[in-house]
Amino acid sequence: MMNAPATPPPQDAGTPESAERRRFILQVVQPGLAGLMDGSVSTLAPLFAAAFATKETGPTFKVGLAAALGAGISMAFAEAMSDDGKMSGRGSPVVRGLICGGATAVGGLGHTLPYLINEFELATMVAVGVVLIELLAISIIRRRYMDTPILKALFGTMVGGLIVFGCGVLIGQS
Repeated sequence: MMNAPATPPPQDAGTPESAERRRFILQVVQPGLAGLMDGSVSTLAPLFAAAFATKETGPTFKVGLAAALGAGISMAFAEAMSDDGKMSGRGSPVVRGLICGGATAVGGLGHTLPYLINEFELATMVAVGVVLIELLAISIIRRRYMDTPILKALFGTMVGGLIVFGCGVLIGQS
């Protein structure tokens, strides 16, 4: 038995509702999801490398903050310069850049903020919990808007996140 898609397919691809959904996905969801995925995953390695190298919350927070904001700025420019939106229908490059960059920064800040807690072990446990919530949220968004089967979304997101997390831990402990 096949699973039904998360959202029903449009009755007619030419309807205003289907055109609006497509626009929303191309101009908002896709850049936001790309940013959230990048921010949540790419900042794991530097954050946890700093955490396990220093065993201190202050320096770890600073590295995480720099990684999150740097990644957000980088992704904002990358998305804004990827195309002008005219041929692709992806909308304003500035708006897409702001959405993508903002989501990237938010994704990286989520697991950085726990390092404002002074106790290293507690901060790390909270940060790991936040990472799991971030990866679950990404999987749910992929399921909801990209019609990705939930197990496939969970597997791909978790495997990628765990590999990057493992890199950070190994580098930090070396």
